[in-house]
Amino acid sequence: MPPEKTDMGGYALTENAPLAARNTLRVNARAHLLAELRDAAKLPELLDFPAVRNAPLLVLGEGSNLLLASDFDGTVLAMETRGVQVEQDGDVARIAVAAGERWDDFVRWSLGQGYAGLENLILIPGTVGAAPIQNIGAYGTEAAEFIESVEAWDTRERRVARLDRAACAFGYRDSLFKHEPGRYIVTAVRFALPRSRELRLDYAGIREEVARMGVDKPAPYHVAEAVVRLRTRKLPDPAVIGNAGSFFKNPVVDAAQAAALRQQHPELPVWPQADGRSKLSAAWLIEAAGLKGQREGDAGISNRHALVLVNHGQASGAELWAFAQQVIATVAARFGVRLEPEPVVVGAR
Repeated sequence: MPPEKTDMGGYALTENAPLAARNTLRVNARAHLLAELRDAAKLPELLDFPAVRNAPLLVLGEGSNLLLASDFDGTVLAMETRGVQVEQDGDVARIAVAAGERWDDFVRWSLGQGYAGLENLILIPGTVGAAPIQNIGAYGTEAAEFIESVEAWDTRERRVARLDRAACAFGYRDSLFKHEPGRYIVTAVRFALPRSRELRLDYAGIREEVARMGVDKPAPYHVAEAVVRLRTRKLPDPAVIGNAGSFFKNPVVDAAQAAALRQQHPELPVWPQADGRSKLSAAWLIEAAGLKGQREGDAGISNRHALVLVNHGQASGAELWAFAQQVIATVAARFGVRLEPEPVVVGAR
């Protein structure tokens, strides 16, 4: 018999809820309590519910940036709010999007409306509310470039907070929300999208893919199609095999270490950063360490892309995390570079 769900008007509560269908790594973990929020205005009431107020809280979108290393002995808050509001300001649209909207749906909608900017970020799994937390990025573009502000519930001050781009302190796969975990629950994100802008083609084969498509004068939707083709070829589909996309961040090291590694390994991709440091390709490091396609039980690294940790079937969260730690240790021993996980790891021991 499935767990019983209680509708509270604006949100629903389920005890001992299974989470396998709510995380793209397909980890068969459970939550002591699952709260599905449909109305952001009901969030303060939900957080005051005794079973929620006195327990740990985990905010969940589509679970595409998450590794549940164990069951969660608290409340999982699933954001299921919906809504898009547009204000036109000349050639720029200011668009407020509810946190529960699917990111890829929003990107495709924006392209369909004739807005530019998000084309390089198509096909990224997850919800809009998760985008600023991770500052999602792909193919030379980051969400922060187009985020004007974020609306969130401040659990410390118990009020609605509106944080502009500067206050969000965006960095590479980073933001204020990561540095103050648990304080803010994102309820909506406001974007500023232009009608036209210079396309970003010089990253990871986009220009070449557009040329293969036979397009001489690309528009944003052409770039989006090129990215879809590239991502589909490179990355395993979570609907086919459990994964959370890129599991490891590209490490950023000081310039001297990058130069020394490049001297030893001339083929290592290195990208100079504005602060004088250098970003290295985590995928190259993992593959060069002989780990691409390796597995232990049902936990492994994809044979299609070395950044992707995969669940071949019934791997537990603990087994996946143990395998990820083996990857980190192997790369550190071989190259002296320590990789960091990109997804949130919950319940690691």
